[in-house]
Amino acid sequence: MSIRFVTKDVHAYLDYPVALGLMMMPALLGLGQSNPLAFWLSVVTGIAALGLTILTDHKLGLIRVLPYTLHLAVDGAVGIAFLAAPFLLGFTGLDALYYWAIGATVMGVVGLHKGDTAPALQPAE
Repeated sequence: MSIRFVTKDVHAYLDYPVALGLMMMPALLGLGQSNPLAFWLSVVTGIAALGLTILTDHKLGLIRVLPYTLHLAVDGAVGIAFLAAPFLLGFTGLDALYYWAIGATVMGVVGLHKGDTAPALQPAE
């Protein structure tokens, strides 16, 4: 039994609230005390995540032009960037904790992705 349970549909339902959270949480938490970039990195990433979600070929994508595999790769890159940001940009305190928590969560979701179980189409001979 696999612990991978985050299907493409589950991921689609997570995308919009996560994007909005990335845009709103810095203001709600007062991020940016150690470095103003701690505020803006999340906001800009949230805006980009919203755009990515709208353009992804999944259940809730509005303009389905980007493959879901690209979406997952971008999510993975964001997770790594968020985990590294406190070290690279000098975030401390709540700023650092926020990025480590979000980065670890994103990496967890990407790591728990359950691939499609439908059999691949075989080319006609």
